[in-house]
Amino acid sequence: MPTVSFPYGKEFLKYTIPDARFKGELVSQMHHYHADRSEEALVDDCLANPIGTPRLSVMAEGKKKIVLIASDHTRPVPSKIIVPRMLAEIRKGNPEADVTILVATGCHRETTPEELEGKFGPEIFRKEKILVHDCDSPDMVYLGKLPSGGELIVNRLAAEADLLAAEGFIEPHFFAGFSGGRKSVLPGIASRKTVVYNHNAEFVAHEKARTGIIEGNPIHADMLYAARTARLAFICNVVINAEKKVIFAASGDCDLAHRKGADFLAGKCGVKASMADIAISTNGGYPLDQNIYQAVKGMTAAEASVKKGGVIIMLSKSDDGHGAPEFYKTFAEEKNLERMLDTFMKTPKESTRVDQWQSQIFARVLRHARVIFVSDAADGMVRDFHMIPAHSIEEAVKKAEELLGKRDASIVTIPDGVAVMVNQA
Repeated sequence: MPTVSFPYGKEFLKYTIPDARFKGELVSQMHHYHADRSEEALVDDCLANPIGTPRLSVMAEGKKKIVLIASDHTRPVPSKIIVPRMLAEIRKGNPEADVTILVATGCHRETTPEELEGKFGPEIFRKEKILVHDCDSPDMVYLGKLPSGGELIVNRLAAEADLLAAEGFIEPHFFAGFSGGRKSVLPGIASRKTVVYNHNAEFVAHEKARTGIIEGNPIHADMLYAARTARLAFICNVVINAEKKVIFAASGDCDLAHRKGADFLAGKCGVKASMADIAISTNGGYPLDQNIYQAVKGMTAAEASVKKGGVIIMLSKSDDGHGAPEFYKTFAEEKNLERMLDTFMKTPKESTRVDQWQSQIFARVLRHARVIFVSDAADGMVRDFHMIPAHSIEEAVKKAEELLGKRDASIVTIPDGVAVMVNQA
C-alpha cells in the first residue's frame, strides 16, 4: 500500500492508501530533475548570458534611478539568492546608482518588516531602500489603455525609473498560464483598478485563460502589454522544485526569458489526469498555503482529475485565515453558486469586484465537486466557503466516503497542486 507525503505548512502529512483504491500520484517530473550546478551558479550563469538584452550591468550604465521589482510574501521566490546578484550586476555597471527594491504585492496585503527581513536576509533589509507597493495609493501614473480597453495605472516609482528590472519565479498559473515575467508589473505594481479590469469574468472564463496557456490568452496579452509599456527592461526568473530550490534560471527580455523558463517548466510538469472519486491535493506547503484564497490554485489541479460529483480533499494550513475579505464575503453572503456565477458574468469589466476572479474559479470548482478542507482555519469560516472542515486526512477521507456512499472510493493524489499541469486529453 503506497504512503503519500503531502506538504502542509512547513511540515508534511502522510497517508497510506490501499492498492485497490489507489489511482495514482500526479507528480511533476520537475521534482526529480537535478540541475548540474548549484542554485547560485545557475543564477550567475543566466545573468551572464541574458536572452534578448545586454547584461544588466551594461544596462545600468548611466542610469540614475533604478527600480528592482521583487516578489512579496505569498511567493516562494528565493530572493536571498537572486536579489543580491542582481544588485551586484547593477552596481558593477553603475556604483553610484540610486536603487530601490519595490515589493510587488499586487492586491495582496502589505508585506510586514519581519517578512521582508526573512525574504531578503538581514543585510539587504538593513542596507537597501525597500518600498512595498500599495495598489490603492493615489500616487500612481496613468500609462494609457490596455489592449482590452482597461486603464493601465502603475506605481509612480516604477513608471519614473530610468531602469526597471524584476526578479521572480515561474510556476503554472490557473488563468494567466504561467506566473513570472510580465506579472511583475500587472498585477505586481499596478493599481487595483487596473488589476480588477484585467481579471474580469469574461477573461477568466475564456477557454485560453487556463494553466499553461499564454497564446491567445487575453489576460496574458494585457499583462505583457503592461510590462512593455511600463518599460520593464530586464528580468531574472527561476524555476524551483518541491524543496523550493532553484533548478533553472533565465534572464533578459521580459517576454523571451520568461518564455524560455515557461517552456522548460511545461516540459517537466505536465501530467495525465487519472480520474478518481476522490482527489487529494495541496498548495505545495508554505508559503503558498497560508490562506484559503491561495488554496484555490491547488484545487484546480484536483478539479481536473476528480469525477464530476466527486470529492476534493484540499490540504492547506491556512493559518492566516481567508486571506481576502471580499473573497470571504462573496461566499459567506451568497449560497447559490449558479446565481453567483451568473452575477459575475453580467458584471461589466470596469466594475469587476475585488477578488471576483478567485471567487469565479472557486465557484466553478465547487460546482464540479464537493470540497473537504483540511486546515488550521476556523470550522465556521470553512463552512462559509461552502466547504466541509476536517483536521486530518483520515477524517477527510472518512467524510468523503460518507458523501459518496462508497467505502471503496478510488483516490488520486496530487502532493503539489500548484506545480503540475493536469492534462485530461
